[in-house]
Amino acid sequence: MKQIVKNMLEHKEKTVPILSFPSTQLLGIGVNELIASSDMQVAGMEAIVEKCPVGASLNMMDLSVEAEAFGAKIRFSEQEIPTVEAGVLDDITEADRLVVPKVGEGRTALYIEGVRKAKERIKDIPVFCGVIGPYSLAGRLFDMTELMMECFDSPDEVKVLLSKVTEFIMEYIKAFKAAGADGVMMAEPAAGLLSPALAEEFSTPFVKRIFDAVQDENFVICYHNCGNAVVDMAEDIATLGADIYHFGNAIRMEDILPKMPKDCIVMGNVDPLLFRNGSVEEIATCVQKLYEECSRFENFMISSGCDIPAQAKWENIEAYFNKVKELYA
Repeated sequence: MKQIVKNMLEHKEKTVPILSFPSTQLLGIGVNELIASSDMQVAGMEAIVEKCPVGASLNMMDLSVEAEAFGAKIRFSEQEIPTVEAGVLDDITEADRLVVPKVGEGRTALYIEGVRKAKERIKDIPVFCGVIGPYSLAGRLFDMTELMMECFDSPDEVKVLLSKVTEFIMEYIKAFKAAGADGVMMAEPAAGLLSPALAEEFSTPFVKRIFDAVQDENFVICYHNCGNAVVDMAEDIATLGADIYHFGNAIRMEDILPKMPKDCIVMGNVDPLLFRNGSVEEIATCVQKLYEECSRFENFMISSGCDIPAQAKWENIEAYFNKVKELYA
């Protein structure tokens, strides 16, 4: 087990939710200003670290960045995380002509620079970068529903697309490593919509290729999947070689924990929408329930189930941290 992972397990009170975009409220800016400036991103990361007892600092978990580098049309909003409005492929047969962009295209250079600056200013905890997974990126470049159908109808063409996005993600993570990142959180939520057999063919090999290429003793790899089929996929997911597995609230954590490697951290899975739409009491109750159900597993850590919305209520975020601290005091 890597030293960073050991340290995190020894301090479970320093929880690591996917918490980045609510920093806009602390800075008094909109989402667009945050994602357009590496200095603002670092300021947001620092603001989170100063206000919250986190065990690691995560840069912006923005799953539109890689698609934008490929040329996808992105929808921006002052209050919401950017989303892909239109991909770049109209037909899967166009995959062989798709040009893999250089790392630095679009906003990727800003995000890499943000991590570089964060490592200079955040000293006491590790700094993780965030990237999208290969199947999830392929779905954003083509069409999520159509991609699933093409897995049956045109599997070779799908794999061409997956190989190209895998190449880009691999180089993107390497650039983050060169900038000083201590680890990466890869979000592969679309794979959670696949059957176990399809995920084994169209997601796992490509994720594993990326992890094998960037793995080393000082770099932590976290795999996030918030799909509702991950329990059925658990045996396959467990072979990825990640140091941390992070799951969403579409499943019960106690169902997947026994299926995960014992020498890895398994995190989840407070409903992220509760932070925006729920109450302090609901947050505390959810954290308490998770603890009661899962604390018997030594490798379990409480976290959010996915990215906490930019407009989350800060009293709810604070209630989450307070409850975790109380339980692990």
